[in-house]
Amino acid sequence: MFNVERWQEIFEAIAKNKLRTFLTGISVASGIFILVILLGAGKGLQNGIEKQFERDADGIIEIWTGTTTKEYKGLNPGRQIQFRNSDYDISVQKFGDILDKKVATYNFWNGVIVYGKETGNYQYRGVYPDHQAIENATIINGRFINNNDLVNSEKVAVIGQKVKLDLFKEKNPIGEQLVINNITFKVVGVFTDPAGEREESRVYLPITTTQKAFGIGDKISNLSFTLTKKATYEEALAQSTKFTQELGQLLRSKNIIAPDDESAIGINNSIKNAKQFYDLNLYIRLFFWWVGICTIIAGVVGVSNIMLIIVKERTKEIGIRKALGASPVSIIGMILHESIFITTIAGFVGLLSSLLLLELVGPLVSSDYFLNPEVDFSIALTTLILLVVAGALAGFFPAYRAAKIKPIVALRDE
Repeated sequence: MFNVERWQEIFEAIAKNKLRTFLTGISVASGIFILVILLGAGKGLQNGIEKQFERDADGIIEIWTGTTTKEYKGLNPGRQIQFRNSDYDISVQKFGDILDKKVATYNFWNGVIVYGKETGNYQYRGVYPDHQAIENATIINGRFINNNDLVNSEKVAVIGQKVKLDLFKEKNPIGEQLVINNITFKVVGVFTDPAGEREESRVYLPITTTQKAFGIGDKISNLSFTLTKKATYEEALAQSTKFTQELGQLLRSKNIIAPDDESAIGINNSIKNAKQFYDLNLYIRLFFWWVGICTIIAGVVGVSNIMLIIVKERTKEIGIRKALGASPVSIIGMILHESIFITTIAGFVGLLSSLLLLELVGPLVSSDYFLNPEVDFSIALTTLILLVVAGALAGFFPAYRAAKIKPIVALRDE
């Protein structure tokens, strides 16, 4: 029930200790302010990390070749390993039951591409149809490479948005002829990529056409796979770890590479990388919580000290109240009201200030690994509950001390 006299007493007690109350309020407000800002920053890091992993398919496993560093079966180190179609075929044959997306590519890092009077240097790749999902590319016009293109070695091309803007300007490129290193291809699609301009400066071709048209035989540069989905992250991690180990052994055996020669064939498991990123983000957020809570504790100690001073100064008043029949519970309630009032008001000021700062400054922060710092409703509710609990804890010991004051002793206090 709302008690006007009780709230009047609270305001009078606070007014008598203006400076102490102000400093204590600043301490509590700054604690909440720092905590919310740190949690918002942690959320910004999480958003940035998630955005990075949106660039490609979930759980992509990439395999590439390097140079041998160890002698094996009479072969000297220093051999450059070259993947071929058979490496892709044997991988799919053995692991096909757990593979979701499967891709082999051949990469040309710099090619002269001509359309009419426009010329540019762009990367082009021979790919499989699943490459669209692997790269998380979105077709905005036309289509992507399909199985018919592979079977018939069609001379078709899918270009990135930047290539389209550079060479075709505002013109619709679908059906137009591109010349790539003196070989003509028909444009059948335009794509965008969440990674941005670098990926959109590419041209995709059917890998069978690429191998025949550019005289590379059955060579391929990379293999990329995703695995069938699992119910939990732990199951997905265990499956991908086992797969990468067995695939590495298979490809090293086929290419006569020492089983422990990690340099000859490289494998990147993005599921494992994702776990490392998210663990790091968790540790950062826990650290932010720890720093913010420590700051709040400092403010609570300040509130507790100010309440002890208030109790000391009001000893005679408390003695009179008890002499007139006030119960220990009512004395404790009086002190707790004042403590909770100070911490809640100061905490609200810190909370609102931090939320306003995140709202104004957050959209202005631009970074690949930091995006949209924010604090959701559940976090704001948690800090609010934390405020009330902190206020109660800050006032409990002074209140308990006040309740133990004996009236005769209090009336003698000078």
